[in-house]
Amino acid sequence: MSDAPTAGKRDPETRRRWLADAARREFMAKGLEGARVDEIAKQAGVNKQLVYHYFGSKEALYLDILEKTYEAMIEAKSSLALDTLAPPAAIERLVGFTFDYMAEHPEFVALLNDENVHKARHLRQSQRVSPMHKRLIAMIDAVMRRGEKDGSLRPGIDTVQFYITLSGMCYFTFTNMHTLSVVFDRDLSTPAALSTRRAHIIEMMMASVRP
Repeated sequence: MSDAPTAGKRDPETRRRWLADAARREFMAKGLEGARVDEIAKQAGVNKQLVYHYFGSKEALYLDILEKTYEAMIEAKSSLALDTLAPPAAIERLVGFTFDYMAEHPEFVALLNDENVHKARHLRQSQRVSPMHKRLIAMIDAVMRRGEKDGSLRPGIDTVQFYITLSGMCYFTFTNMHTLSVVFDRDLSTPAALSTRRAHIIEMMMASVRP
C-alpha cells in the first residue's frame, strides 16, 4: 500500500480498513495459525497495538474478516434480482454467478478452507452469518416455489440441499484445481478449462431442477 506510512495521520476508519485489508491478505496466504499480527500491522503501515485496540485479538480480527467475506458474497448474490426472472433463468443466473464469484474471489475460498480446518469454531461465535444465509436461502426458495407453482421447476426441491450442492461443485473446482490438473494431465486453470467447467456445472444444476 503506497500511502500506508501516512496511516497514523488518517482517520480511525481508514486505519481500521487498512488493517482489515492487510489481515485478509495475510489470513488468505497463511491461515489463522500462520498469520502474524506484526506482519498485518506492517502491511497496513500502523502500530500493531491498533490491531488490539480495534479488534481485541487476532482471533477476533479473523472472525471479523470471515463475517465481512461472507457478507460481501451474500450481498452480491442478493443483488441478482432473481425475482424479476422466470424461475429457470433465475436459477441459471445464480449458478453461473456462484461459479464466477469463487473464480474472482480467491480470498473467499481460502478463508473457507482455513475455517473448515478449525471446524468452524470461530464462525460459531458469529451472530451475523447464519441470519444472512437464512435470508439468502429464503430468496432462492422463493424462486423454487414460484417455479414449482408455474410448472417450470420440479416440485419438492430442498433449497438448502440445492445450495449445498451448487456451492460444493463450484468450491471443489477451485480448491482442487491443481491436484486435478496433475491427475488428469491437463491444465484446469486456463480460461478455456474454467469456461468448460462452468458450463458443465450449469448443465448439471439445471438438470437437477427441471420437471
